[in-house]
Amino acid sequence: MHDATTAAAELRTIRDLIRWGASRFNEVGLHFGHGTDNAFSEASWLVLHALSLPLDLDGDWLDSRVTSDERRVVLDLLRQRIEQRKPAAYLTGEAWFCDLPFTVNESVLVPRSPIAELIRSGFSPWLPVEPVTSVLDLCCGSGCIGIACAHAFPEAEVVLSDISDAALSLAQENIARHGLEERVRAVRSDVFDDLPRQRFDLIVSNPPYVDAEDMASLPPEYHHEPSLGLAAGEDGLDIVRRILADAPRYLADDGLLVVEVGNSQPALEAAFPRIPFTWVEFESGGHGVFVLTRDDLIDNNKGLKL
Repeated sequence: MHDATTAAAELRTIRDLIRWGASRFNEVGLHFGHGTDNAFSEASWLVLHALSLPLDLDGDWLDSRVTSDERRVVLDLLRQRIEQRKPAAYLTGEAWFCDLPFTVNESVLVPRSPIAELIRSGFSPWLPVEPVTSVLDLCCGSGCIGIACAHAFPEAEVVLSDISDAALSLAQENIARHGLEERVRAVRSDVFDDLPRQRFDLIVSNPPYVDAEDMASLPPEYHHEPSLGLAAGEDGLDIVRRILADAPRYLADDGLLVVEVGNSQPALEAAFPRIPFTWVEFESGGHGVFVLTRDDLIDNNKGLKL
């Protein structure tokens, strides 16, 4: 990394700091995939956070000069990103999902699921239920998917479920942050095993789905995330198999199951050729998310192999 002492003396404006940070990020080959996809956006996020400025700062402000103390704070944060290889969200303690802010730490994955696009559209055209009155966010992590669903469906009661006590504690913080204590609750459960029997209009899950080969080749940034939220056995389907087997008992008659499996999509289709997965095509990028109705699951349940 270039001499930060020299940088502190020569960098004058917010724009200078962002440009310098982006150049250093590219120089050392950081990986971007936890809320941004390029060095400039990542540097902007960290610089603005360090200066207590909003991420949507008007461009006219970028030529504002910073004080020497502010430069030191910014450069220290950029140094941490480079030396520790932590995703920016863990350094700032915050991530955005569905245009909503969430508190995050290393006990949960950084929110980034393409399911956000489905939430914004109300899961159209696949979800026939109106109004949606019950939602389950299975393997909830920070609770971002379920809480975003609570905003999208104002009449819905939402359950956030996870096996990790640390994740549930953070999800509870986010419930309170969004003032949703009356409609959203966090429950500890190993997939469906410990959930009270209830029928949901919508079950959404971004479960662990990374296979053993992909786990071994992940960039350093991903190793700051909990392996409990990523690793899912040799083929990446350990948790998804359980979801497919038990979801019919928890879905309403017209209910919809939405699950992200990412790069494990080919393995899933090969393992369950009788199930008519509908794969969502996203306008904003992303892949490996399927939707299934309760009838789809019941009709093909005999083909499930646990």
